[in-house]
Amino acid sequence: MLCGMHEHDGPLTRLRRGHEQSVLELLRKQGPLSRAELSIRSGLSRTTLHDIVAALVGSGAVVASTPQVEARKRGRPVEKLSLNPAAGEAVGIDFARRAVHVAAVNFAHEVVGSASESHAPDLSWPERVEHAERLLDALATGPPDADEGEAGGQGRSSGVHLDALTAIGVGVVGPIADPGSEHAHARGIDGLPDLLRKRFGVPILLDNNTRLAALAEAVWGAAADSSDVLYLRLSHGVGGGLVVGGALHRGRYGLSGEFGHITVDPVGGRTCECGGTGCLETRASLDAVLSRYRESGGPAEDLAGFLEAVAASEPTALAVLEHVGSDVGGVLAAVCHVVGAGVIVVGGELAEAGPALLDPVERALRRHLMPMAQHHVDLRRATLGEAGSALGGIALVLHESPLLTQYPQPVSEEHA
Repeated sequence: MLCGMHEHDGPLTRLRRGHEQSVLELLRKQGPLSRAELSIRSGLSRTTLHDIVAALVGSGAVVASTPQVEARKRGRPVEKLSLNPAAGEAVGIDFARRAVHVAAVNFAHEVVGSASESHAPDLSWPERVEHAERLLDALATGPPDADEGEAGGQGRSSGVHLDALTAIGVGVVGPIADPGSEHAHARGIDGLPDLLRKRFGVPILLDNNTRLAALAEAVWGAAADSSDVLYLRLSHGVGGGLVVGGALHRGRYGLSGEFGHITVDPVGGRTCECGGTGCLETRASLDAVLSRYRESGGPAEDLAGFLEAVAASEPTALAVLEHVGSDVGGVLAAVCHVVGAGVIVVGGELAEAGPALLDPVERALRRHLMPMAQHHVDLRRATLGEAGSALGGIALVLHESPLLTQYPQPVSEEHA
């Protein structure tokens, strides 16, 4: 990434090389920046920065562009500097309950590839890692703008180069505390960081995949304009993440965002896998929704069929989502009262139901919020889809966001 070898290695040359490294590191972490933004963040004088940037641009390590969105109302558009997109990629992997998702972002912070592959829920960790390796290989070797990944996985790629990886951010289901703990051993993830490191030869940063999805939505997605975000994922499990005061919140023992285990029906509710009764997950997870739908006489056997029924405005399907939305909205309102979130983002497969789900959530949310808060909370649908958690893993690698300034050091293979 440096602009080339220097003929002499005196104090001035070492100082200049240090300035180059500082500028490159800022662009790696922060993404595209204007010269004025670089000057503020680097502390370099305008003259020194001009010389450093000119050398880096001349060498091809840094490129300049003028995005349309950055055009001023008057005068010339604002030029942005970024690392050369061809210089390499950062990679994220999401090990969901029943699928593996991968994504890659280039050094200009542009998403250049993503792919997914479904699998049985009881697939072993070595087999899941093999899936991830195959998907990443497909991104690296597949044709540009591919519509399909390997082995039936869906994806898109514009040419991913895996030889410049510095680390891989990885999301897994459930709380992430000490990977060597009894709880981690029972879940089978205690050896996962080391398994991945041996496969890919780089450090592994491990975290909860739903919290990583929250991070991604706050960096690249639906909540990129807010510093207080509540993210809820409605999938095979129900979980979430919190961005409070512009920082991602992990919580003690990695337990932040476990919204699925907030009780909504303590008397007549079903037993949850956590040991509680009437948790939100027993009402709003995919299995719970499909079970309620079939108990009400609905014919669909899977999520795709249920979503088709919703799209056709089938009364039974809409009634089920009305109940689910009521439960979800009540929980979201309670959490908002605690953390003061300004934006709520709802993601996961169930969010594909669109307004049929989000409208009941919105009604319940407004009904339960205090009057003074009702007009200060914005409900949005997630925009990043299945790639969200993998993109959140990339954010851990890049450390590009102030959302991570107060975040504990994520677990790496050194602690496994």
